[in-house]
Amino acid sequence: MFAFERLEVYKRAKAMVKTVYSATAAFPAEERYGLTSQVRRAAISVVSNLAEGCARTSRKDQAHFTQLAYSSLMEVLCQLDLAQDLGFLSADAYALVRGDILAISKMLSGLRASQFNSSGTP
Repeated sequence: MFAFERLEVYKRAKAMVKTVYSATAAFPAEERYGLTSQVRRAAISVVSNLAEGCARTSRKDQAHFTQLAYSSLMEVLCQLDLAQDLGFLSADAYALVRGDILAISKMLSGLRASQFNSSGTP
């Protein structure tokens, strides 16, 4: 098992990707290459950056990729908020994913803080 696969935040973010794919499956066909693709790629970016960060040897580099994962997570939130406003996503589906995003954001913040504390970087 690789280091990133042991992270609870990775497991939670991976589950969120599945939720995002399910939630976006009903988006309008004309959004296939627009918002559907964008939000899916952002969700995948969260787990991808966690995996890449774990492959880095310095804690500073690891923290950088954790920050990128957090940024991608905020991108997912923004895009799903827009999708709800546009009527592509129900309030219930949005609330479900938003809860996941809140939990993951807290986990990422904790991971980043521990990486910075280990590296001596503020």
